[in-house]
Amino acid sequence: MPLFYHPMTLVPKREYLLLLLGDVAVFVTSLYITLALRYLELPSRDFFLLHLFPFTLLFIAWIIVFFLAGLYGRHTRIFRSRLTATILYTQVINILLAALFFFFIPAFGLAPKTILILYLAVSFVLVGFWRMIIFPRTPRSKKLKGVLIASGGDAKALAEEVKADPHATFMFDYLVDTSVAPTHEIIQRACRVAAEDNVSFLVVDFSDKAVAAALPIIYDAAFHKRRFALVDAAELYEEMFEREPLSLIGYEWILGNVSASRIYDLLKRFMDVVLASVAGLVSLVIYPAVCLAIKLDDGGQVFIRQRRVGRYQEPIGVIKFRSMSGNDEGEYGEEGKTQLAITRVGKWLRILRIDELPQLWNVVRGDLSLVGPRPELPALAAQYNARIPYYNARYLISPGLTGWAQTRHDRHPHHGTDIAETKEKLSYDLYYLKRRSLLLDLFIILQTIRILITARGT
Repeated sequence: MPLFYHPMTLVPKREYLLLLLGDVAVFVTSLYITLALRYLELPSRDFFLLHLFPFTLLFIAWIIVFFLAGLYGRHTRIFRSRLTATILYTQVINILLAALFFFFIPAFGLAPKTILILYLAVSFVLVGFWRMIIFPRTPRSKKLKGVLIASGGDAKALAEEVKADPHATFMFDYLVDTSVAPTHEIIQRACRVAAEDNVSFLVVDFSDKAVAAALPIIYDAAFHKRRFALVDAAELYEEMFEREPLSLIGYEWILGNVSASRIYDLLKRFMDVVLASVAGLVSLVIYPAVCLAIKLDDGGQVFIRQRRVGRYQEPIGVIKFRSMSGNDEGEYGEEGKTQLAITRVGKWLRILRIDELPQLWNVVRGDLSLVGPRPELPALAAQYNARIPYYNARYLISPGLTGWAQTRHDRHPHHGTDIAETKEKLSYDLYYLKRRSLLLDLFIILQTIRILITARGT
């Protein structure tokens, strides 16, 4: 009897639990080594436990910081390339939290300034050693062997990521490129693959006509094997990259993933109004200083009103603090870039995201949501609608102050036209369109707070 896999089976989540347990062990070990270095002797059991209790409370907060920093997410090649820097700044934040903890809660009778400095150095080395040396070499179960039958850039990226991922529980023996192989050859290869004992799954592009022609034969061959499966390439790509492969989906995918719960919509609207009202009222405290800074900088207007495209392509107007020499309307001409310049004060307003604070009142009004696709300028939206397939699917939900694409895609084309980067951004928007939920919305808000703290993507 064949066993059919879901993509989540090929991309298991158990490695996240292993990372969590390893991090906790490293935190505890780092504390023990730090105490030994501080006092130049091995700490006694009672002395270690005296420090371990308050530090246990900190460990919980530190795990949350790791979560916000993305250290329990998919470790793609891009993420692994900046892993060292991510560990360093998260540990610096953790030590600052510890310093504040012991300063404001003196009940533990500890003021471990030297210990915290030593702990930063020790934990950075041990966390890095665990994350970059030990964890990639932890024993894994034997990798499942499969074959990828698809074509296009997304299929190639999927094959490259699987090959480069040391934690992958599966591998591709080879790739059958349907764009160059004739249909009869694809059928022959698929039959041979289905008959091979060491191949346990096929990853295929179900929207490909050549694959569709081979499916009946693959189906018959599969039932002659004890263990075999067909996996949708688009769904596996989604699990690997947390975005949608535009070259592997079609209009039927869009139509099949636009439904939403009315209860979710009501709860999300309630969350928008409450959180935006509270944040909007608190932010009023800094409005006078921002207004004065803008006026002293160049004497121009403080606020600007921009036309954007809202839900169902209805026009909306958003209010922002002015950060440029004029109001960007998206009319960029042949060069595809704005002729406006960012002001001196505007530079800092953008870094701190203060320029977008007035949009909280757009959220209260219902023009925007806290979480959703970025609201686009009408002139740019018209270009993207004409040149990017499925782009108008973004309008099925309300645009947001932040969103999945904004937290995952650093290269948004600010004040310019960029088809390639906008396509990639759309792949994240479609992922959110399919998976939107209150839990995902909350996760995006927490990730946005992390981005604000680190000033990433400015």
